[in-house]
Amino acid sequence: MRERLLLLRYVLAENPVNLVALLLLVLLLGCAAVGPALVPFDPIATETAVALQPPSALHWFGTDQLGRDVFSRVVVAARLDLAIAFAAVLLSMAVGAVIGASMGYFRGPLDTIGSRTTDVLMAFPLFVLAMGMVAALGNSVSSVVYATAVINLPFYIRLSRAEVSVRRSLGYIEAARVGGSGHARILRVFLLPNILPALVVQASVNLGWAVLNTAGLSFIGLGVRAPAPEWGIMVAEGAQFIVSGRWWIATFPGLALMLAVFCFNLLGDGLRDVVDPRTRT
Repeated sequence: MRERLLLLRYVLAENPVNLVALLLLVLLLGCAAVGPALVPFDPIATETAVALQPPSALHWFGTDQLGRDVFSRVVVAARLDLAIAFAAVLLSMAVGAVIGASMGYFRGPLDTIGSRTTDVLMAFPLFVLAMGMVAALGNSVSSVVYATAVINLPFYIRLSRAEVSVRRSLGYIEAARVGGSGHARILRVFLLPNILPALVVQASVNLGWAVLNTAGLSFIGLGVRAPAPEWGIMVAEGAQFIVSGRWWIATFPGLALMLAVFCFNLLGDGLRDVVDPRTRT
């Protein structure tokens, strides 16, 4: 544990941007974990008497067209958006790592068929593919998770295949074969753990894309259904009021979405240094 803390201190001191990313991540996870219990107003309770009020001491981010507190909705929406993003990325990383590692290790027809299938998936505009899947499966949180996982799957298949292809003939793998380890054990014990650092870095980038994909689907009406607090829904509802000067309804959830994507994009380098100390200088 002490070595991990020293490594984390080194990474943060070497690159201050990592500290910014860490602080943003703590803020987002804090909003997701305890935000719903701390917000001053019910995020779905309507009160038309205070509708469309600008930011004030009582309503920090103003109110929307139904009188709902925008600040409360932005904070509570973090739980749903981050839960969908993490679930989708973990699912795609787990499945893609196993498929890609098997392709890179066994080669042959499995590699050929898997590579062509991945090429077909990558040929589709990924957001359009997600739209089609959610439209077919129905508007629900699980549909958004599955669609987001599928469009992220090719990245992990390609990455794990490339990493395993390099390692499959190295000395420690040959020693494992000579020692009697079967193919399943070699993949599970010797190969998958060694490609984990590269997968984690890729996952940090995909988390930002997953948040954007979730918000984008909700923005066009194919994701989470209203009145659930969700950043994409809030931006879509507020967009129609921007021309009339009610900028706060769409601006604050849009800023929250931007900060989430910015945070996950910054995390890549820091996570690489933490999980793979060989990259340190």
